[in-house]
Amino acid sequence: MKGLKRRKRASPQRGFEFADDHRLRLLQGAEELFPALIAAMDAAMSDIQFETYIFDFTGAGASVAEALMRAAGRGVRTQLVVDGVGTGALPGAWAARLKAAGVHYRVYSPLGALGLLLPQRWRRLHRKLCVVDGCLLFCGGINVLDDFHDPNHGALDSPRFDFAVQATGSLVQAASETMEQLWWRMQAVRDARQRRLPEALQALRAASAAKHAAERAQAGPSMRAALVLRDNVRHRARIEKAYLRAIGLARHEVIIANAYFMPGGKLRRALVMAARRGVRVRLLLQGRYEYFMQYHAARPVYGALLDAGVEIHEYAPSFLHAKVAVIDAEGERPWATVGSSNLDPLSLLLAREANVVVEDADFALDLRERLVRAMHSAGRRMDPLRYAGRPLRQRVLDRMAFALMRLALWVTGKRY
Repeated sequence: MKGLKRRKRASPQRGFEFADDHRLRLLQGAEELFPALIAAMDAAMSDIQFETYIFDFTGAGASVAEALMRAAGRGVRTQLVVDGVGTGALPGAWAARLKAAGVHYRVYSPLGALGLLLPQRWRRLHRKLCVVDGCLLFCGGINVLDDFHDPNHGALDSPRFDFAVQATGSLVQAASETMEQLWWRMQAVRDARQRRLPEALQALRAASAAKHAAERAQAGPSMRAALVLRDNVRHRARIEKAYLRAIGLARHEVIIANAYFMPGGKLRRALVMAARRGVRVRLLLQGRYEYFMQYHAARPVYGALLDAGVEIHEYAPSFLHAKVAVIDAEGERPWATVGSSNLDPLSLLLAREANVVVEDADFALDLRERLVRAMHSAGRRMDPLRYAGRPLRQRVLDRMAFALMRLALWVTGKRY
């Protein structure tokens, strides 16, 4: 029996559990994720837990909603949580259909009358998680959103560039329990507002039980793959620390693809130091204008990175939405992560996020190959001289956006 035990090793610096009992499959875009997700939902026997920032019912997004309804219709317990900013209130017709089918859904932190004027409303549910029957996990950066559709920009000529993973193993339990905990906390708030105090107390007890179970699941040694969570209670800096540790240990290569790249001082210094000690550091970043803040506030940090020899490639064919990294894929200690967390203050300081971290050569090489291919075929390498000589108007907008971001952080009391 000894040989059947899961191999473990202690790693107190990490603060999350690694184990080698996982099977992981890298999925690129909704074109790969949605068929796998729908197949899992159609095979579900007991329950589906689903969280997403955006649930858009256009195009392929509707097929995911249909799969949820089919599962609920045959008696599978189906829980859906969407974010109050990313999704907001569900469209009336779809909300009615989901309810009639038996899908239980909730909106995380609805904005209310003052909207985002209240800084506490900036704490969003940004993670994308789905657990089916407690044994299969989907985690990544892909929203329920058709690859060729953007809610703000309309039809896209090329698919959105993003990733997720399908996983089995120990981390599935950790994901399930953190989702269950959030569900019952939201139920407790709802019951308390409706003055249903006995029900609220019962929901809080359920949330407490889920919390303790999650703590037990995450308190342990580390090895092959792990779920790394970020919230505003116990896991405030875990994802950032995971990046910092991996970059600090890099010996050959760091590749990061990130949609909204505004790293704080620690991450910037880690990347600069890696480049200066001879590590090849390549960043694949958003090349198309999507939002004013994300586009312009990122650019003031490019100068120091370029000066240190960091390569910056901008992805142009469509919107880059990936939040992934791979380090030393061809070395002795391969490391990769796929998840929902951008390297920006919203993700690293305010939002609920979830990343899967993988220490596996085959997985790291697969991700590396896809990122390198995207840089070569669809990326535009930024020239340091051209960056330094960009027009005055652009530099003013960049500085304005950067200053607004710093002001917003000051309002929240955060340092970054």
